[in-house]
Amino acid sequence: MITLNKEQVKRLHKRLLDSTGGLDGIRDEGLLESALAAPFQTFDNVELYPSVAAKIARIAYGLVCNHPFADGNKRVGVYVMMVLLEVNHIKVDFSDDDVVRIGLELANETMSDGQLLELILQRAK
Repeated sequence: MITLNKEQVKRLHKRLLDSTGGLDGIRDEGLLESALAAPFQTFDNVELYPSVAAKIARIAYGLVCNHPFADGNKRVGVYVMMVLLEVNHIKVDFSDDDVVRIGLELANETMSDGQLLELILQRAK
């Protein structure tokens, strides 16, 4: 799986805020690290998120729900998800409305990482 490190995510966040506005800065560095590491967890030597799509869904969920940035957590979570899907050659058919809905539903906890994975798999081309 091609993934993004913490510094790359910070740069994407900065680029996103430069184009859409918002308060720059990290609220909690540990929560950012946690969001990026969570998909690679194992239990009894078994991956908790075994597929690339599952890992991407978990990263998006973590970035939105952990609130590591001062602002733009929903935007950066969905943006990073879309970048990771692209670089890992997973083509999905999401409209702009879908992207907004994903960010909002993750943030208000009406969509889990598992539900996001299901959506990704349903919309994969």
